[in-house]
Amino acid sequence: MHTPTYPIQKSKLIEASLQFSDTVHYQLEPEELVAQVVQRGEGQLSDTGALTIHTGEFTGRSPKDKFIVKDEITSATVDWNEFNQSIEQKYFDIILKKITDYLSDQKEIWVRDGFACADPQYKTSLRVITETPAMSLFAYNMFLRPTKIELEDIDPTWQLFCAPGLKLNPVECGIRQHNTTIVSFHHKIILIAGSGYTGEIKKGIFSILNFILPQEKNVLSMHCSANIGKQGDTAIFFGLSGTGKTTLSTDPERMLIGDDEHGWADDKVFNFEGGCYAKCINLSKEKEPEIFAAIRKGALVENIKFFPGTNKINFEDGSITENTRVSYPLNYIANAVEPSIGKAPKNIFFLACDAYGVLPPISKLTAEQAMYMFLSGYTAKIAGTETGIKDPKLTFSTCFGAPFLPLHPSKYAALLGEKIKQQNASVWMVNTGWTGGPYLVGNRIKLSFTRAMVSAALQGKLDAVPFIKHPVFGMAMPTSCLGVPSELLDPIKTWKNKEAYQVQAKCLAEKFIDNFKQYENSVSPEILQAAPLF
Repeated sequence: MHTPTYPIQKSKLIEASLQFSDTVHYQLEPEELVAQVVQRGEGQLSDTGALTIHTGEFTGRSPKDKFIVKDEITSATVDWNEFNQSIEQKYFDIILKKITDYLSDQKEIWVRDGFACADPQYKTSLRVITETPAMSLFAYNMFLRPTKIELEDIDPTWQLFCAPGLKLNPVECGIRQHNTTIVSFHHKIILIAGSGYTGEIKKGIFSILNFILPQEKNVLSMHCSANIGKQGDTAIFFGLSGTGKTTLSTDPERMLIGDDEHGWADDKVFNFEGGCYAKCINLSKEKEPEIFAAIRKGALVENIKFFPGTNKINFEDGSITENTRVSYPLNYIANAVEPSIGKAPKNIFFLACDAYGVLPPISKLTAEQAMYMFLSGYTAKIAGTETGIKDPKLTFSTCFGAPFLPLHPSKYAALLGEKIKQQNASVWMVNTGWTGGPYLVGNRIKLSFTRAMVSAALQGKLDAVPFIKHPVFGMAMPTSCLGVPSELLDPIKTWKNKEAYQVQAKCLAEKFIDNFKQYENSVSPEILQAAPLF
């Protein structure tokens, strides 16, 4: 039994529904949690001291099993769609009782209090209650950690109940299968059952902030990474998992604000989290030294394998999943800024993993093109990020984060447009996918080239370079960039068969136009005119 340094501040809901006992481990330090995981046979230490675990049946998010309770708060405000699925209050009540009964029956449970949102003006208190020490370690790594003074009288606003070992009856519980994630804005509770994938915890919190901040605070919530230059200039990087948000924002020449989830208030950008959750498939010290160095004592690595006969991680082994992940506190990155807050951004990057091989590796967008591309949210989903994804899959994920946006996309787009104009920010489109041909034919654009182009944009080195207009998509393409072959900058030049490129570009343009039909009645004529032409 662990005797906590501070007593648990119990909410009325917890006191009524969950029977605390002497087996509650409250606010344990990472060393204690790691020791418990190993002792329970639920994980192993790597040669660097990092804890490694397997998350079981689920190695990625399960968006088809995520629900929001439809009630007086959400019925008229949530944009109900394939990602925002409704569930009745009665089923939430059934599942809440099942989870709290299940956790009460465990010999041990783990409770951790923390915060989301680095800016004190928007800080939100959280409590994570789970049946495994590994999930509690994840919460320690990913959320903002309270000071001793804050912990003495913390009163969590939101609670997460995590029961990965509980398999629900889908008929009785009104869900699709035995696992689920359910959000209730009325109760301020997130329920996670049947899945040990820790990413469900962080994305649950991201989703509720995406609902609260734009409506109540006029803050743009963003699925993006952010960093700060030596002159204090902030850059943000939008993109789905696997497009390079974490990699490109973790730059030794710039200070890291955060790698995934942020808010943009009028004059500042702030991190939602206290840690990073980085993909580590094919990770190497040479390509991503900061992330590689962060895999040490206290870090939590998921779904990897060791080299045979050793405890050295084989980062190239994706046999369990391509979505291998590591969570670690933000201060594991040597140049992370604290508190994780920066000025309003000077440069904005939209990252797209283009499986068609059509888009240029970097291009500059007008304000209207930026709004068009933001609402489009084009990329290819990378293998393993979600259950069932094995090869890159063409997708349009509006605002570069459709699965996590409870409100209508126009709300986020309008806020972004306002803030771009207010700050006169430069907007860049960056293709981190293929060139010279589509997936399986062309080549993935080298990370070193992408870094060089992003660096040139950040330093203003592209400002005096001549630009040419892409014939189909209309964005401005630089004709030269230090450290990058000039023929790479215009994608048609990398294709041996120029006519094949034109056919491919037309095909992708048609998909953009068809996808954007859903927004035709909610945007200005200027944004509509930013559509590709052929």
